[in-house]
Amino acid sequence: MFRKVLVANRGEIAIRVIRACRELGIETVAVHSEADAGALHVRFAHEAVCIGPAPAAKSYLHVPALISAAEITAADAIHPGYGFLSENAEFAQVVERCGLHFIGPRAEAMQKWGDKLRARELAKQFGLPLLPGSEALESAEHAESEAARVGYPVMVKARGGGGGRGMRIVRSPSEMRRAFESATAEAMNAFRNPELYLERFVERPKHIEFQVLADHHGQVWTLGERECSLQRKNQKLVEEAPSPNISEELRASMSERIRHAVRESGYTSLGTLEFLMDGPDQLYFMEMNTRVQVEHPVTEMTTGVDLVAEQIKAAAGHKLDLPDTSSWRFRGHAIECRIMAEDPNTFAPWPGKILEYHPPGGAGVRVDSGVFGGWTVPSHYDSLLAKVIAHAPTRAAAIARMQRALDEFIIGGIRTNISLQKRLLDLREVRDGSMTTRTVENLLSADRATRATRN
Repeated sequence: MFRKVLVANRGEIAIRVIRACRELGIETVAVHSEADAGALHVRFAHEAVCIGPAPAAKSYLHVPALISAAEITAADAIHPGYGFLSENAEFAQVVERCGLHFIGPRAEAMQKWGDKLRARELAKQFGLPLLPGSEALESAEHAESEAARVGYPVMVKARGGGGGRGMRIVRSPSEMRRAFESATAEAMNAFRNPELYLERFVERPKHIEFQVLADHHGQVWTLGERECSLQRKNQKLVEEAPSPNISEELRASMSERIRHAVRESGYTSLGTLEFLMDGPDQLYFMEMNTRVQVEHPVTEMTTGVDLVAEQIKAAAGHKLDLPDTSSWRFRGHAIECRIMAEDPNTFAPWPGKILEYHPPGGAGVRVDSGVFGGWTVPSHYDSLLAKVIAHAPTRAAAIARMQRALDEFIIGGIRTNISLQKRLLDLREVRDGSMTTRTVENLLSADRATRATRN
C-alpha cells in the first residue's frame, strides 16, 4: 500500500480522499493556493504545501508545482480527485515518469476513453449502442454537411470536453456557423483542444450513467447505475441511485456489455459510462469519465462499497475483494443534492464569507463538504459548497428524508441554491420518476414567464 498520497485538488473531494487514505493507514499531503490557506482540506491532511496564487492556472493546474510538492514531502502517489487535472493524460504520464503513482487509469486508457471520438469508436467496437454522429469536424461547412446527413437537430460537442462546455444545440442549417464558431472558441479556452464533432440531438432524454471499477488483475465490476437527469445547461444538480427508469433486465444486460468493453479495452480504476435514454429501455452511449464522479456517494450508499478506497487499492496493485457483479442488490435508495454558492434565480456565483453554517444530520443523511462557518468562499473556483446525500429503504422515503435535510441546512451570509433544490423535489415528474434533462429548464422558463407577466 502507498505510504503517503498527495491530493491534487481542493474542497470536498480533497477531504473525501483524505478520509479514505486515513482509514487505509496512508498519510496525506494537501496542496493549496494562497486563497485556500485556511481551508478544511489543509487542516485535515498530515502535511500541506502552498503551490501558488489563487488562479487555478497558477496553482491547482500548475503541474511543476504539484510534482515539486510531492517530491519535497516524499509522497509516493498522487490522487487528482475530479476536475482540474483528473482526466489529463499528460499529467498522468508526468506523474509516472517522475517515479510516482497516479491514482486513476493508465494514461493510455485515459487517452482512449477520455477522447470523445475515440470513446465512440471503442463503444462501437465493443457493441455499446451509439447515436448517429460524425467524425472530427474540419470546418463550419463540414459541420453543415454532416448535420444534413445525420438529420437536425444535432448537438455540436467538444472532442476534449466535459462539464457542458463546448456544446451547442443546432436546430437548422442557419444556426450552424455561429454555433460551430462559438463552440470552437469555448473548447479551445476550456480544454486547449478546439476540435468538435456532432451527434443527433435527443429532445427529452433521461441521463443515465453506470459506475465501473476495475483492478489490474482482470476483474471488472459494474456497481449499478445513477439517474442524473435533473441538470441545468448540462450541469447536474440532483443524482440518485438506482434509477427509477431502469429495469432489472436492462441493468443486467447493459452491465454485462459494459464490463466486456472495460475489460477488453484494458481499463483499470474507477470510471463512469454515461448514456442518454430515449424511450423505454433504449440507451445510447455518450462518453466515459475516467475519474471519480461528484455523485459517487449515492452509489456508495446503495452498494456499501467505499469507491475511493477501492480506487486507491486498485492503483496500488491490490487484487480487489468484492462480490461478483451478478450478486449485487441495491440497499435501498439514495439521492444527492449539490449545494452551490449561487443565486437561485440568476445562477450567478455568490462568493463571500459564510457567517453561519449548520449542516443537516440524523439517520440516513450524509454531508460531504469543504466549508465551515467563518470561511470565505473564494471567487476563483467552482461554486460547489456541499453535497447532501439522503439514504432510505425506498425512493419515496429518500425524497422525504432529503426534503427534511434541506430544511435543516443553514448557510448564512451568502446565497445558495437550496431553495431551488426543494422546489425540484416537489415537482410531480420528479416524484413519479418521469423527469428528463429538460425538467429544470422547463421550471426556470415558467419562472421567467411568471416574472414577465408580473412586470
